Amino acid sequence: MKKRMLALLLGLLCTGLSACGSTDTAAKDETPSAPTVEQPEPEPTPEEVRRTAAEQYADGLTLEEQVAQMFFVRCPETDAAALTAQYDIGGYLLFARDFDGQTKESVANTITAYQNAAKTPMLIGVDEEGGTVVRVSSNPNLRGTKFQSPQALYREGGFDRITSDTAEKDALLRDLGINVNFAPVCDVSTDPSDFIYARSFGMDAEQTGEYVRTVVTQMVSDKTGMVLKHFPGYGNNADTHTGIAIDERPMDTFRQSDFLPFQAGIASGAQSILVSHNVVTCMDADRPASLSAEVHRILREELGFDGVILTDDLIMDAIRDYTGGENAAVLAVQAGNDMLTSSDFETQYNAVLAAVQDGTIPESQIHASSVRVIDWKMQLGLISYDA
Repeated sequence: MKKRMLALLLGLLCTGLSACGSTDTAAKDETPSAPTVEQPEPEPTPEEVRRTAAEQYADGLTLEEQVAQMFFVRCPETDAAALTAQYDIGGYLLFARDFDGQTKESVANTITAYQNAAKTPMLIGVDEEGGTVVRVSSNPNLRGTKFQSPQALYREGGFDRITSDTAEKDALLRDLGINVNFAPVCDVSTDPSDFIYARSFGMDAEQTGEYVRTVVTQMVSDKTGMVLKHFPGYGNNADTHTGIAIDERPMDTFRQSDFLPFQAGIASGAQSILVSHNVVTCMDADRPASLSAEVHRILREELGFDGVILTDDLIMDAIRDYTGGENAAVLAVQAGNDMLTSSDFETQYNAVLAAVQDGTIPESQIHASSVRVIDWKMQLGLISYDA
């Protein structure tokens, strides 16, 4: 009997302890949790604000105007203002003939007339590399002496001299109304027998990269547009003005050398990159780089470039020999170019517009390219927006 009473008491005791434990747990569960604090939305970056403004601006353009914004046209000798008034062209590229015999005032007045005729402010470009390519300073009315080559400048005063020369060049171009210089040359060349050598920095990839970084940094500061050229790197190839050039170097050479100056420029804020007409077999053995989707994929995805990709002039023999009866402009847009350097604007514009209208090229691609072009113009202060 005593044993049964003891067992009963122990059972009641255990039950009580269990109940107490349950009560404690329940009490803990009912304790109110700390209130959730909503995190504020992060402020958009200046780049995001500008890109949104560019998208809104492009939305206000017609399809025809968006296509026209994709053309960097060799400035016609006559009726240039009327042409841009008719088409709202993205930009004009000026050559030595456009400066021959002119004064600073006459050049500035002519360019102002182009801008006044345009619905959308224009990119006005020139090749003023220094050395063998000097469209502006070859005219003594515009500068007493020609701008020196990058190699000569470096010998004279190192990278400090490169910086001061770039600043002086930007100031002169700006005074004339020119807002884009098709420079710097990013090609790695150390062999004086190379076609591109005289226009290059003449040193290895690391030093060439430092040269590109120096020039781009100054140009960004001066709000002068730059065009890195000639992607993916010219190497020792022949002149594509006179025919097709085949580059058979391995991919490792590009990744370990040729890409490095372009990467330095991109990291420093480069706004545009020009793609060459070389056939680079390790990337695309069937098409010139300027018409190759794979080359453009590498530039976008592997190098992370999101600015304007631009072709070299589409009338050069390397393209004519390759395309035959096909329209190079359509192939160039399909490859992924945002702007086409063109000496045959109306033919190529109409071909691209027709390709969009028949579904060969999606309208979304045209819109994306026009946004990049407008964004470039906003970076240069040509189009204002609410920052």
